[in-house]
Amino acid sequence: MTNGNVEVVVVGGGYGGVTAANRLARRDGVSVTLVNPRPEFVSRIRLHQLVTGSDDAVEGFGEVLGGNVRLVVDTATRIDAAGRRVSLAGGGTLSYDYLVYAVGSGAADPGVPGAAEFAHWLSDFEGAQRLRSALDTTSASASVTVVGAGPTGLETAAELAEAGRKVTLVCGDVLGPSLHARVRRPVARRLAVLGVTVIEGPGARVRAVTQDAVLLDDGRSLPSAVTIWTAGFRIPDLAARSGLRTDTDGRLLTDATLTSVDDMRIVAAGDAAGMTDQPFRMSCQAAVQLGPAAADTILRRIAGKTPARVRMFFAGQCLSLGRNEGVTQFSYPNDKVNALSISGRPGAGVKEIACRFTLNKLVFGARKASSRASHGDSTGRVAAPQPEQTPSGTRHTA
Repeated sequence: MTNGNVEVVVVGGGYGGVTAANRLARRDGVSVTLVNPRPEFVSRIRLHQLVTGSDDAVEGFGEVLGGNVRLVVDTATRIDAAGRRVSLAGGGTLSYDYLVYAVGSGAADPGVPGAAEFAHWLSDFEGAQRLRSALDTTSASASVTVVGAGPTGLETAAELAEAGRKVTLVCGDVLGPSLHARVRRPVARRLAVLGVTVIEGPGARVRAVTQDAVLLDDGRSLPSAVTIWTAGFRIPDLAARSGLRTDTDGRLLTDATLTSVDDMRIVAAGDAAGMTDQPFRMSCQAAVQLGPAAADTILRRIAGKTPARVRMFFAGQCLSLGRNEGVTQFSYPNDKVNALSISGRPGAGVKEIACRFTLNKLVFGARKASSRASHGDSTGRVAAPQPEQTPSGTRHTA
């Protein structure tokens, strides 16, 4: 501890990391440092809009992060659990009393020949930017193939088709596997109206990707000037490289309080958390619950109390199918989908409300955290977090 404060380092500035940092920063006697490789918050649920230019998918950390949270723009390369230090790519280190592991998720290597070389991914900001650049340099009449019919694939295919692209959606098996069978119908109708060619069923799995085609198991070759792979996610291997136990997806193994099974001072949040007895779907909806829960686990430990088990509640899945229509799939609190849905323009409205609500939740959390900040100016305003670059050779200790 430094100056009597409990030092908490949050690794990762996504939904889970930001909500955890803001919750922690509200407590007197707790100093919070958030490490993130980018100087801006990425609104991941809008990355498909970045590709077509209808949204930039970023927000300033000054809007979503409490002014009393120290922001370090760098990448964590190793966690020294025994020494309670985090090594940074820029050459520095950060010491901690507690650590929140919120590194998020990215694109998984599908193991399909040619996919890594010729396909584009939409799982992070840089991938979305590269995809947009590729589309900008490709004829508007050229064929675009989206592989994967989960929420990201459905939203991307619809967004591109509405923008006038010729899109083929390769499902691998069934359209919208996470949706109720009845809810798939309005999704299929909307894609048909937009002109998306949907390929599903036996033989609709990709066996190879080339520079200008997608090859299917049944022998079909689909012309594809731009191929977008949206199937599967992976977790960065920071935990594994640091000697911490992970599950088969790379998530940090934790108990029901989100505490690492290897170290009680490391707590996970967001997609990177792998509770052994309560699996959950990687999603923004889960992350904004897990971030505050991870913070509460730490705060209870600081107070000498026993952390509470995490309880997850899901409401459903909201899909935008272009800017004008969408589908909201409702679920039971345990995330099991039911037959209830809202489609058409109302469905698009619900999705937009959900996106704005999520952002507003982060902004509200930042304001609550900032209200405790000690560096407000004479007008009572609180300074926004200023990113610190960490050049090689500089040592940073929290």
